[in-house]
Parts: sequence; structure tokens; C-alpha cells
Amino acid sequence: MQHYSRGAFTFDLDDSGPQNGPVVVLLHGFPENRTCWWAMTPRLVDAGLRVLAPDQRGYSPGARPLKRRAYVMQELVADTLALVDAAGADKVHVVGHDWGGAVAWAFAQSHPDRLHTVTSLTTPHPSAMLKAMVTGTQGLRSWYMAMFQLPLLPELGITARGGANFLQSLKQSGLDADAAERYAAPLRDRSAARAAVNWYRGLPLSRPVGGKVTVPALYVYATGDRFLGPKAARLTGDYVAAPYRFEVLEGRSHWLPEEAPQEVADLVIEHARAHA
Repeated sequence: MQHYSRGAFTFDLDDSGPQNGPVVVLLHGFPENRTCWWAMTPRLVDAGLRVLAPDQRGYSPGARPLKRRAYVMQELVADTLALVDAAGADKVHVVGHDWGGAVAWAFAQSHPDRLHTVTSLTTPHPSAMLKAMVTGTQGLRSWYMAMFQLPLLPELGITARGGANFLQSLKQSGLDADAAERYAAPLRDRSAARAAVNWYRGLPLSRPVGGKVTVPALYVYATGDRFLGPKAARLTGDYVAAPYRFEVLEGRSHWLPEEAPQEVADLVIEHARAHA
């Protein structure tokens, strides 16, 4: 598959590996797109996995609504469910990074019957995140989430000077020049930048999914993450009522799919094989 649809929306997709292999769905974050998984995919395919990596809502030109309410978590989860259905898979392994990790956690709570495993890279369970924001320093690390609620200004900042400032900020955050350009280039379009920011604007309108995760979970944290602190990472296991594995990658930054693709791929493969 190169595309899949949900209602009026069409999503772009990379579909790699054996068509009859166990399916792993890879969900990117902000401001990434499906190319963030390019370095990991060959290793996953070599392990016999069928790898599905979509450009998510707002990042696929054919699935780019402009209203913030279109980006509530329930819609993002439903997009992923539509992909699982389109692939003809009864159950899959879901892996998410950054915002993709938030979708992965929500999918695990909403549709545990469609999962073998869930894996989140850098993003803690949302309840752990909320607790750390109230009782720790996570709120200070997440200051930009409040700034992104403002109208117009965030997307103007992303597109200013042809996106040059935004590109430089991505490089300063730890991304290499190639990845930074791959992510910044599509967001030079104002509507694409607005759609990406709307993931943050949709968060206050999203309904929380209660309860604990009941499928085997892997959480991978990076000690060099500038955006997500260790307290939420330590608390995440409290919200999993299933086999849980917590891995810490020392010195790695927030950008795990790009910076540590082989390490992360090996962890995903081990997790998938342990809970097939």
C-alpha cells in the first residue's frame, strides 16, 4: 500500500517487508513525518516484520483539516485503527515517537484487542506526564505546549524567513542536518505548519482515556531528552497492568528514531518476539 483512506481523508504511507509478516505500525511525532523511520525500517524488515509508516493527520496533504477540533486524540486514534483495518491485520504492534507515542498509548487503552504490543519512544504515559507536570518540573520543560495554543503566531514562527529559523532550531535540538531539512521543508507551507501545530491545540479538547494499559508495553527513555524529564518516565510503569519493559538509553537525545535507530529497532524486535 502507498495510501489508505478514512472517510474523505487519504493518508500517505510506506509499506515495507513481507505482506504476510507480523505487522508493526510506526507513528511519527512533531515535526517529523514518516521519513523518521527510514533508518529503522530495514532492520525491522530483516526480522520478518511488515512495517507500515504513515504520514499522520495534518502531515499527509490529503488529510489536512484546519480546525483544531479535528486533531483531538479520538480522531488520531481512529486514523490508526483505519490503517490497521486497511492492512487486513487482526492484531499489530504499534510503535510511536513523541506525539506518535501519545497516540500509541491512547490506542492501547482504546483498542487493546487489536494489539500484540505497544511501544513508546520518549513519550511517557499521559497520566504519568500529567502527574509530573503537577508535582515535578515537567511543566517547565513543556512551556512550548502552552505557547502553541496561541492563534497564528506558532505557524508564523515556523514559516518565517522561509522556515530558516525553524530549521535552525531543529538542528540545535540535536537533529542532524538531513533530518532537520526533511521535517522543516513540508512545513514551509502555512497550512501544513498550522495542521502540525493543531496537534497541540487539539489536546485541551480531547477526552482522556481512563484506566491502565492492558497489553505488553515497552517504554524507551533517553537521558538527554530536553523536552521530557525523568520523573514521568519513572512513573509510566504505574499505568501499565501488563508485562512492562522500561529501557533507558544513556546520553541519547529526544530524537531516538534518528539518533539510535539500530538500538531502538532491536528493542522493538525483542519486544514483538516476546509477545507475538
